Amino acid sequence: MSRRILLFFLIFLFPALVFAQSEPMPGYYLPAVRYNASIPTPAAYLGFEIGTRHLSHDELVGYLRELDHASERITLREYGRSHEGRPMLCLTITDPANHARLESIKETRARLVDPAQSAGLDLKTLPAVNYMGYSIHGNEASGCNASLLVAYYLAAAQTPEVEQLLKNTVVLLDPCFNPDGMQRFSSWVNSRRSQHGSPDPAGDEFNEPWPRGRYNHYWFDLNRDWVVAQQPESKGRVAIFQEWHPNVLTDHHEMGSNATFFFQPGVPSRVNPGTPVRNQELTAKIATYHARLLSEKNILFYTKESFDDFYYGKGSTYPDVQGSIGILFEQGSSRGSAQETENGLLTFPYSIRNQTIASLSTLQAVGDMRIELNEYLRDFFKTARQDAAKDEIKGYVFADNRDLPGRELLNVLMRHHIDVRNVREDIRVNGKLFLANHSFWVPSEQAQYRLVKALFERRTTFQDSIFYDISAWTLPDAFGLEWSPVKAGEFNPRWSGEPGIALSSR
Repeated sequence: MSRRILLFFLIFLFPALVFAQSEPMPGYYLPAVRYNASIPTPAAYLGFEIGTRHLSHDELVGYLRELDHASERITLREYGRSHEGRPMLCLTITDPANHARLESIKETRARLVDPAQSAGLDLKTLPAVNYMGYSIHGNEASGCNASLLVAYYLAAAQTPEVEQLLKNTVVLLDPCFNPDGMQRFSSWVNSRRSQHGSPDPAGDEFNEPWPRGRYNHYWFDLNRDWVVAQQPESKGRVAIFQEWHPNVLTDHHEMGSNATFFFQPGVPSRVNPGTPVRNQELTAKIATYHARLLSEKNILFYTKESFDDFYYGKGSTYPDVQGSIGILFEQGSSRGSAQETENGLLTFPYSIRNQTIASLSTLQAVGDMRIELNEYLRDFFKTARQDAAKDEIKGYVFADNRDLPGRELLNVLMRHHIDVRNVREDIRVNGKLFLANHSFWVPSEQAQYRLVKALFERRTTFQDSIFYDISAWTLPDAFGLEWSPVKAGEFNPRWSGEPGIALSSR
């Protein structure tokens, strides 16, 4: 071996290979601050450092339950079970004083999104809500592994900055949006990894068989299910979203191994026209926090060059039509322990660290921008009603004459807290007859106007002809229903009943 090759091995490869087999150096993942010694670290509970192997879902659950017992800053909630019976968890992390008034905070936030009640609220005292979600694709594992580090940091860090953050913020931390996919993937990788490491991309460790860990038990891509919300994982997280009305929702993903790190904004020409310009301005402002922390660690990143914000059924876009800021993170994936890429050796711990840093930058941004974000949330729903009053379309009517499809669409709308009413008399619109008590009316003039418009409109013109995802998803068409938009000249207020959950008489 020549001296040049030996020097290259010692400087670049040897540390990476050693790192894959031993504990990361202190401070590699988290700031070197004082931590509460009574709060167990992930390594103390697991018996190994995060990143030295892939977490199984039961290990993740066990550690977070331990944090719940050990920290007065954390309350753990099981909000459902996956198809394979795994618990779906959400941690509420905030100052103990906020924990004592969580119901009051939720009630105030419900008023914040109601234009009839929001004007008089004092936003200077209202905490922001930061919903942080990881690994909705189960084989994008750096996110769920990073979630334990973020949870530990928020539970144990003892600095004035963290204490102030927890006074001003309620963090909803979902460590794994896809428990079954995560378990399928971690089982594959841990059973295929070798003791000394083999970074060849052709290796078994990096090439899991179909259906891979991306999907849930029924091979469903959960990151396309936020709008239709058919899977138990999706129903649970949409319910949490509608319960809390978060200011920001983060969605931690991975992409191809030869990429670096991406955060939103995405491609400017691929933003849904229903998303206010202010949303993208706030997304860009939050992005400066990511750029600063990643730059401090000399981590390569990019923004605005790929991915889009058009389809509202993803974790990074569903919030955008709810007065929140959805943020997509994409980390180049090691897939296994360490893999050779065009940019050199990419290790699993390195990918976890980047997701952790992006989480910390989000926490800082939401804490600093708390009042601004709450103002935007209030104004979003206020302007939604104003825009609805100007819209020529006054609502949408659809038939319930095919039983299951009509009821299923009704269930979807109700999950998103959309106002739906019974049709009280027979009506004919656009040559179609809709029978009383066998049809439903969705008024445009409601807080969820922008979401209603997105779900019912048939959009055929676009600013950009290239899409990362789908461009059309008109739900009543998808359910095969008779339906029609109703213009102002056709609308009669006698059609619909009182506001509230609609129940057909059948």
